[in-house]
Amino acid sequence: MRVRVHGRTKQFRTVSFDVRSNEVVLIEQRRLPHAFEFTRTTTYKQTARAITNMTVRGAGAIGATAAYGLAQGVRSFSGKTIGAFNRHVERVYQTLAGARPTAVDLVNAMNGVRASMIKGPTIEAQQEFALKAAERFADEDVAHCEAIGRHGVKLIKNGSSVLTHCNAGWLAFVDVGSATAPMYAAQAKGKSFHVFCDETRPRSQGAALTAWELHQQGVSHEVIADNAAGHLMQRGEVDLVIVGSDRTLGRTGEVANKIGTYTKAVLAARHKIPFYVAIPLSTIDWELQAGVEIPIEEREGKEVLSAWGVDKLNRWREVFVANRGSNARNPAFDVTPPELISGIITPKGIFKPRELWKYRRKLGCA
Repeated sequence: MRVRVHGRTKQFRTVSFDVRSNEVVLIEQRRLPHAFEFTRTTTYKQTARAITNMTVRGAGAIGATAAYGLAQGVRSFSGKTIGAFNRHVERVYQTLAGARPTAVDLVNAMNGVRASMIKGPTIEAQQEFALKAAERFADEDVAHCEAIGRHGVKLIKNGSSVLTHCNAGWLAFVDVGSATAPMYAAQAKGKSFHVFCDETRPRSQGAALTAWELHQQGVSHEVIADNAAGHLMQRGEVDLVIVGSDRTLGRTGEVANKIGTYTKAVLAARHKIPFYVAIPLSTIDWELQAGVEIPIEEREGKEVLSAWGVDKLNRWREVFVANRGSNARNPAFDVTPPELISGIITPKGIFKPRELWKYRRKLGCA
């Protein structure tokens, strides 16, 4: 995506790889919207920490980071025997797989890398194949998001207002985004529309990331408090909801996404507002049988009790927003049932949630 930095507009990807230094290059998302910076991870363990501490976040971006992290770890092996190499690969895989439990793109991306690796007859060939597979995943992520935009653009009517939750924009992917892809496609077609960005506490990714993205792209938008969505729906000010997903079950059509998504789906159903989920194919989990099986990440309570920002002098500050003596519960995701979802926007078209299994071959299920 094109970003204006220091008076100049440049093209950037959220995640990339420096082959010469064997480093994963990431946009430092914890600093946005106040600073646009990059960070580099030099080892696979650092890459895993960058996923856990949310230097990088979002389904596709996590997937690409994990794929590059696996390639990074594989390329760092300096032993001689295939047995030692295989044990090393397994350690790297398990370290990265444990970084964020809810996002299935992470595991799907690494499985793709491993499937390509094993075709190599030597350690050196497998190291080369690992990087090529990671680069292929990143490129496919971009292509999938562009296809989501082509299929989803028809949902955005001229003059409409769209609500989105959290950040499923280009920062959550390698480029373009899933939920934002139809918006950028609509903008390219000259459609006039407005976007409401849920604040999305506790990490405020809607206010900090989605709003920053839309501002960069010149899309009309406003940030709203999470609790304002129902009021706006009740007043007829929301025509459409588009969100992303960190894991969508191919067997049931259930959708795990940022905490608060289920609430917005219930409100949309109450007010008869179409509610769509936009996902690349790597977000589909074809194995789990039911939403209750999805591992829901619980993050530290201090994210709820405090907030980070900059003061008037542009100094980073953490402030307490809750009673000092209170504890907090902080589930990071919730699960939305298929009956509340109007459709799933994929690179292959728009499907009813319960149709995913029927069309699994078309959607990439082997």
